[in-house]
Amino acid sequence: MDFYHNLITEKSWQLVCQLKNKYRFILIGGWAVFLYTKALKSKDIDLVVDFENLERMKNDFGIAKNDRLKKYEAKVQATDIDIYVPFYSWPGLPAQDLESFKVSLEGFLTVEKEVLAILKQEVLLERTNSLKGKKDLIDLLSLFQLADFDFGKYNSIIAQYQLEKNLREIIQIIKKTGQISELDLNSYRLSRLKKRILAGIGLF
Repeated sequence: MDFYHNLITEKSWQLVCQLKNKYRFILIGGWAVFLYTKALKSKDIDLVVDFENLERMKNDFGIAKNDRLKKYEAKVQATDIDIYVPFYSWPGLPAQDLESFKVSLEGFLTVEKEVLAILKQEVLLERTNSLKGKKDLIDLLSLFQLADFDFGKYNSIIAQYQLEKNLREIIQIIKKTGQISELDLNSYRLSRLKKRILAGIGLF
């Protein structure tokens, strides 16, 4: 089931592919989740770039600095692009640290799925009661559903960055969720997934 209109997501995906052919970046956000899960497509693009590639992007299209959220922003037609840079941005973890978690997936540089889940849950906390927040929750659960999701690695990174408080808030959000039709998770299937998640993080 699609979350956004297919025309919007198709244009966004085409733009991601065009950017990949011109710049070096680490893809995070909804499109990175899609590479792993093939669940929901995204309409926005989230990138981590170095300052050299940021300058190249500035020369090619308009980019605004968002000091409040510590990121750069661009808009290409209907697609919003959020750009995170080292030693300035925090897309859920320090942007400069994501380089050490990078992996290659389907021709893109992204981050390990366990790190991506942490990035997703951090942004979910910022917009829980919104449409984008619902998409964040679905993306997070779709990562937790993966058979090879390594909860040991996930827990280790949570501890490394002292994110236990935020994790407890995420667990409460998950516990209150009744069903996720976009992932074909009825109450019974979601209940089983919740048990797996809680067991994975040592809370069951």
